[in-house]
Amino acid sequence: MKKFLLAMCAVLGLAFGASAQRTQLHIGYGGYTQMDCTDMHDGGSINNAWGALTAGVNFRVAPSFDLGFTYTFSSASYKHIDDANAYYHVIMLNGKYDYWRNSIVRLYAHAAAGVDITHITVDDWSENKAYFAFQVSPIGAEVGLSRVASMFGELGFGAQGLLQVGFRLTL
Repeated sequence: MKKFLLAMCAVLGLAFGASAQRTQLHIGYGGYTQMDCTDMHDGGSINNAWGALTAGVNFRVAPSFDLGFTYTFSSASYKHIDDANAYYHVIMLNGKYDYWRNSIVRLYAHAAAGVDITHITVDDWSENKAYFAFQVSPIGAEVGLSRVASMFGELGFGAQGLLQVGFRLTL
């Protein structure tokens, strides 16, 4: 975990030192996450899962490449067990590569890797487990609404969902 945190600090240092820096804040929602379809809930059978809410920041470090961090939250309840829930807290390092753009539309690929900390609760008992989390979205589109605001959509698989939609602010 220390190595991961040191790597994240190094990337932040590179981002702040970049001469062509542009900061993007984003928030999005994704459905059917990595946690929903893989065993990241200690083997129990999931009753319902609502998707994932993601917030993050990206820094422009090259003309077509962004690096940044995201935090994703999701939760699910278990079948056949009253008061049993799993809460997923995901922190990832992200890379985004723009492969086509014009003045309004930007097409990109997005990849991320990090850690998922799953908090499992059953009545008065609780436990935390850590899992590898990732996101691979080979198809992403961003449409500019103004000079600072845009909306985006991504198709991929991982902790942020199969289909993720949201908004970005460029500062």
